[in-house]
Amino acid sequence: MRPQRAAYLLVFCLLFPPAALFAQDGVDAQQEQQDAKQEQGTKPPPPQDPDEIVRPSETASTPSTGRRILTNFWSDQKAMWTSPFHMKDGDQKRWAIFGGGTIGLIAVDRHLSDALPNSTGQISWSKQFSRIGADYTILPLAGGFYLYGRWKDDAKARETGVLGAEALLDSYMIVGILKMAAGRERPELEGGKGRFFKGEHGFPSGHAIMSWSFASLIAHEYAPGKVTPIIAYSLATIVSASRFSARKHFASDIVAGGSMGWFIGKYVFEHHLDPNIHKRYETNGGITRFMPDINPLYAPSTHTYGISLAWNK
Repeated sequence: MRPQRAAYLLVFCLLFPPAALFAQDGVDAQQEQQDAKQEQGTKPPPPQDPDEIVRPSETASTPSTGRRILTNFWSDQKAMWTSPFHMKDGDQKRWAIFGGGTIGLIAVDRHLSDALPNSTGQISWSKQFSRIGADYTILPLAGGFYLYGRWKDDAKARETGVLGAEALLDSYMIVGILKMAAGRERPELEGGKGRFFKGEHGFPSGHAIMSWSFASLIAHEYAPGKVTPIIAYSLATIVSASRFSARKHFASDIVAGGSMGWFIGKYVFEHHLDPNIHKRYETNGGITRFMPDINPLYAPSTHTYGISLAWNK
């Protein structure tokens, strides 16, 4: 599927998720060295386990697709929960920044939340926008990619649907466990001060982790183009911001969820992609090209935060 067509499909499935569902029936070794020319911002892709690669022959039928998703899901969970013990240098830096930013935001969460007008209209509109990141929207969207790929015999679209569903399952499991463990109060709760271990489900944001995991997966799948990744990340940002303005989450809940989601999407793509579909992995001496470089931005003095996005060429 061309990047432009992927962008159109992404928007169509978001606007009409039920129609997308019924349209058609249907590598763990650590990186030892980096290229000496870091000015190009390139790095080799991680090694893959051949048994975890999602091949077109497996996504051509529904039973084999389901088996592959479940098989990879369990291996993903094991790797993700033990990831702190085998992080790469680049990931360690990003996690340190995201973790530090989350801790800093926890200290000022209530002030940031109370700084909004918090009017009835603001909260109502924000809740409507946040529906874009709900599971009943994103899961049909992944199904739309898969069914489109089945319909048009597009292996890349099928892979996007399969890996997207896998990333969403990973996100759903991780965020569910973390919510129960953290027990944080939501800002909309009467007397809610964002305290932890109170039996609530505020940390991290489920909408943020799911929307960012799927956006990250799509952006990596269609990285040679820029339109589709920009749309995907923009929608994830809208969902995250709307959960904050709807008083469903504090800022730190969203940053934590969004950062974990981005890493989940990146992990699922890199460990389960079929290199035969993504020929760019075979160019430039095996060096990955056209990958987005995302880094968090946080200024404690002004209590502002954001994300920088740069494209490697």
